[in-house]
Amino acid sequence: MTNTARSRKAPAELSLAAPQVLSRQAGESLVDQIVRSVESRVDDKLLRSGARMPSIRQFAETHGVSRFTVVEAYDRLVAKGYLESRRGSGFYVRERSPMAVAGNSPRAIDALPQQLDVVWLVRNMFRQHPPEKMPGSGLLPSDWLDGELIANGLRAISRQHQNLLLQYGNPQGFLPLRQQLQLKLAELEIAAMPDQIVTTSGITQGLDLIARHFTQPGDTILVDDPAWFLMFGSFATLGAKVVGVPRLPDGPGIAKLAELVAAHKPKLYVINSVLHNPTSTSLSAAKAFQILKIAEQHDVTIVEDDIYCDLHPGSAVQPATRIAALDQLNRVIYLGGFSKTLAANLRVGFIATSEEMAKRLSDRKMLTTLTTSDLGERIVYKILSEGHYRKHVDRLRGKLDAVRDKTIKQLERVGIKVDITAPAGMFVWADAGCDTNVLAEKALQEGYLLAPGSLFSPSQLPSTRMRINVANMAQGGVLRILERHIDEMTSSSSR
Repeated sequence: MTNTARSRKAPAELSLAAPQVLSRQAGESLVDQIVRSVESRVDDKLLRSGARMPSIRQFAETHGVSRFTVVEAYDRLVAKGYLESRRGSGFYVRERSPMAVAGNSPRAIDALPQQLDVVWLVRNMFRQHPPEKMPGSGLLPSDWLDGELIANGLRAISRQHQNLLLQYGNPQGFLPLRQQLQLKLAELEIAAMPDQIVTTSGITQGLDLIARHFTQPGDTILVDDPAWFLMFGSFATLGAKVVGVPRLPDGPGIAKLAELVAAHKPKLYVINSVLHNPTSTSLSAAKAFQILKIAEQHDVTIVEDDIYCDLHPGSAVQPATRIAALDQLNRVIYLGGFSKTLAANLRVGFIATSEEMAKRLSDRKMLTTLTTSDLGERIVYKILSEGHYRKHVDRLRGKLDAVRDKTIKQLERVGIKVDITAPAGMFVWADAGCDTNVLAEKALQEGYLLAPGSLFSPSQLPSTRMRINVANMAQGGVLRILERHIDEMTSSSSR
């Protein structure tokens, strides 16, 4: 039998059994890459129970690795309960009970549910796909960030008195960091003393603390539509009714906002004013004044989420209006953080508000989590206070500027319309011209994570939109997959 004939008789699952390319320059060994890939495909139901794996020889030849590498990877997968070895027959995907799946695999989820939802996207974001296979991700690639900057801060703090690493921090947050944040906010024309600032475990905790303080089950919270999907589920678990306000390129539709405020009497309106997620557009000064006027008339508290603040080049370069700068933290509660620019794992965010509200939120934080990580806050303080942060974010903005226009042109060449553009930020809100829920399912079967537009709306209705992270589009693989599936879907719908 010829080699060609033999290759035709290889198991149908061969193409699904490992990454398209194994990298010897990656930060993990070839064995680890194989193990992680097979685990992922089994968890995603792409490799079904009972499926025969490629033989050790076939796998080694196909992927250009030694047989010893494949043997070690298969042995690990057997030990972890993903494969079973049948004497004289080979390796097969093992039948796994629901309890075994839940107990043994942090990635054990149904990756293709009947209806995509927020939990589906969040779970898959934590699967640690390579960045180039996560165009829907909300994070910059790790190699764009400065791990050495974080490591140097950690080493410097660890050389200080060891008790710093063993005790609780301050419930309101590390004071020197809050003093540094006072200076940072002053640059945005927001006056806030350290006692008006409470540190949090990222924006997520900040929003949760505020929502718990202001709302009771049945109360309404207004959000932009589209907007950051995670808060929809978070607010819903509190029993709040989440209502979307249509977002336009310069901010919310003011007439619709006024109508919804009058009808629902919301306790809160949560808004991304600068570099809005997912469109990267920013609020105009005129809209900011109108929003504040409506909030004052109806006694609504505005929560301004400015997590992408430092990816904006500044008002001197491009217009950017913060409602908190107009209101000076009377009716507006301002949130910021460093997960997008420094390290998501540091989980350092903050709330700036009135002094009285800061005390109340600090008490609520203390009763739920005692304190946030003093270690992470000290690292962020060191980076901010020594002047490294400004240079770092300048580099990030430069990298985003270098890929944004190129990515938009590539998307348009494969049939994706980009009619909402912004000159800064990491996201493009693109129109694929087809149901992006279906597109996301097809892409995930090939190992790519998209962020379909339905997830960014409280209604979660099907959408042709999707969020694209321009920083994660360096390789052409995702473009080819998008072009192929969009062509298939639009052709079938036109028949």
